[in-house]
Amino acid sequence: MKLPRLAKKPITIPAKTEVVSDAGVVRVKGPKGELVRTVHPLVSVEVTPEGVKVSPKKESNETRTLTGTYVSHVKNMIGGVNEGYTKKLLVEGVGFKWSVTGNNVDLSLGFSHPVKVAIPAGLTVVAEKNALTISGIDKEMVGQFAADIRALKKPEPYKGKGIRYEGEVIRRKQGKKAA
Repeated sequence: MKLPRLAKKPITIPAKTEVVSDAGVVRVKGPKGELVRTVHPLVSVEVTPEGVKVSPKKESNETRTLTGTYVSHVKNMIGGVNEGYTKKLLVEGVGFKWSVTGNNVDLSLGFSHPVKVAIPAGLTVVAEKNALTISGIDKEMVGQFAADIRALKKPEPYKGKGIRYEGEVIRRKQGKKAA
């Protein structure tokens, strides 16, 4: 049986981290918290003394792709409970601003109304003047919330106004020429 490249070596478990796999559920507990994920029936996850081994239960293209996917999921879970993940968003534009009040992010994005977005449980959001820092232990949740906020006002190519990721480069267009 040909294994995906990611599944050939076991995933090492750092100190102070506990991984338990039973009945199609993987639990990862670490210093920052605990994450739980159900595993697809075509993939098996075993915890061995060398580390976590993810392997397909039968030979097919679908099981090979799922195996690689679950290797990444387990690595992200282990990384999240040990270090955590952060995304930083920047806002650019006159009158564009944000603030965190209670469990919501209040955004002024040039619309006729303010936009309120609820912060999911398990995420920490800090708003500075033009930067919004989203952090948490679940990589998918951090990335999805950052993408949802960015989708409210994507950066436009003429003046660069909108919400962008830190380090994201916006390709600028020239605009109209004066006659």
